[in-house]
Order: sequence, then structure tokens, then C-alpha cells
Amino acid sequence: MSFFGKIRDALKKTKDGVSAKMRQLFLKNKLGDAFYDELEEILISADVSVRTAEDVIDQVKEEAIGQKVKDEQFVTDLLKDILEDTLNEAPVPELTYPCVIMFVGVNGVGKTTTIGKVANWFVRQGKTVTVAAADTFRAAAIDQLGVWAERAKVRIVKHEDGSDPAAVIFDAVSSAKARGTDVVLVDTAGRLHVKENLMKELQKMDRVVRREWPEAQFLKYLVLDATTGQNAMSQAKIFDEAVELDGIVLTKLDGTAKGGFVFSLCGELKIPVVFAGVGEKIDDLELFDAEQFVEGFF
Repeated sequence: MSFFGKIRDALKKTKDGVSAKMRQLFLKNKLGDAFYDELEEILISADVSVRTAEDVIDQVKEEAIGQKVKDEQFVTDLLKDILEDTLNEAPVPELTYPCVIMFVGVNGVGKTTTIGKVANWFVRQGKTVTVAAADTFRAAAIDQLGVWAERAKVRIVKHEDGSDPAAVIFDAVSSAKARGTDVVLVDTAGRLHVKENLMKELQKMDRVVRREWPEAQFLKYLVLDATTGQNAMSQAKIFDEAVELDGIVLTKLDGTAKGGFVFSLCGELKIPVVFAGVGEKIDDLELFDAEQFVEGFF
């Protein structure tokens, strides 16, 4: 199934809710303040933040000035264009090789599983991949990453649980560099309840990569559970402050009835969505497509 097909199915709950409310809005309201206020409420009900919803509606009003807007399709198309532009405010960094990608995020968002899927995606692009099991605080995470590495047919570097995560990254990066590996994917711990220590660990790992393989592209991707909605915004802010995020991977898009927070991530925080996970299988992850996401939303 194509990305659009997967996104369409994943966002069906959101689309059904938004579309029904839009139809009701057009039946009972003509263009005016009340119309735009309710349109803004529809966006907010789909988990678009108040700030982003206000910005989008202001743009819709501005575009509609002087035009004879008579039907639902005109406003819907205008809204789609503006929301797509919002997603594109944060351009995705172009991948260059070799590259090291460090995945961060709180426990439970599907970080380790996502790394397995991303590894598989790179293999499908013909790249050689090493994964680094630097979430050493959970033995289960090391074992789980090993299972995904086997499924994706990629190499894994791991130490005993409780080891220094930076030492795992050092070994992974050093060996990948020596082997001429294209991509290193790094798993990390996600214990936000010890925020200060966690962020120091992430920053230490950041320094190791930059020191040991300065010529490699180094990216930091935050893994977010789409079902958490606006809570994802606060997570993104915390991790962005610590390590300056380059992108976001969304998981569990197929399990949410509210996907609107994605517009706020890109519009307010200027962090692009790179990958979207829309299922449990190893191939159920694709590059994020702004146009198709918006089409799936309405």
C-alpha cells in the first residue's frame, strides 16, 4: 500500500470527525466571524494548538478577502493549502552519507521498534546500517533492538545492561567508520523523570559522535507517539532544548483520532516530520509527505 493509502487509513478517525463538523458548519453558517470562530474550534478539536489554529484562520480570512466564497470546497482547498504550507515551514534535512542518527524520546513511544523500521528503510535504499543499543538502562531494550536488527538484517553494537551509553556509541561509530558503513542508528534511554541527568547523557553522546566521526552527518530525531496529541508538543520542546532536534518520527498514527498537533510541531517549533509509522509491520514506516498527510486529514 502507498504512503497515501496508509495515511488515509491511519487518519480515518480524524478525517471522519473533521469532515462531519465541516459539513455541519457550512449548513448552518455563512462566512463571517461566527463561521471562522467555529472553523477554528474544529481545528482545535482535532488537536491543532490554539496558536496554530489562530494563525491558520487568520490566513484563511486574508486569502478569502475580496473573493466570492460560496462553497465548502473553496474553503476546504484554501485550508488544505495553508496547512500544507505550515507543514513545509520546517524543511527536512537532506540525508548525506555517512550519517549518524540518534533517536530520543520518552519510554513507551516505540523508539526501539522505530529504529528497527528505519534500519529496514535504509536497507531498502541499498545502504549499510549499524544500530547501537545505547539504551543500556533497560536490558529489554537491548534484547528488543537485537530482534529488530535481525529482522532488518543489520549489524548491532551492544554492551551489557548498565554500561555507559557513550561507550556503546564510541564503539558503534568507531567500527562503522572502519567498515565504511553508511548509516549508524542510535537507541537512547527515555527517562524524563530524571530529566537533568538524561539530558546530560544525551549531550555527552552528542559530543562523542562529533569527536569520533566529524565528517559524518549527525542528526537527532525525536520519536513521538501520535496518540499523545498535544502532550507531544511539551516533549518536543524539552528534547529540542537539550539536543537541538533535526526531525521527528511519528508512531501510532493509525491509533489516533486527533492528528492536528503535527501542524503545531512544524509551524511553532519548526521541527520537520521525517518518518511516519502507520502499523506494526517492519515495512509500515515511510517518509512523511505533507501533501498526502493533509489530504488524509480532511
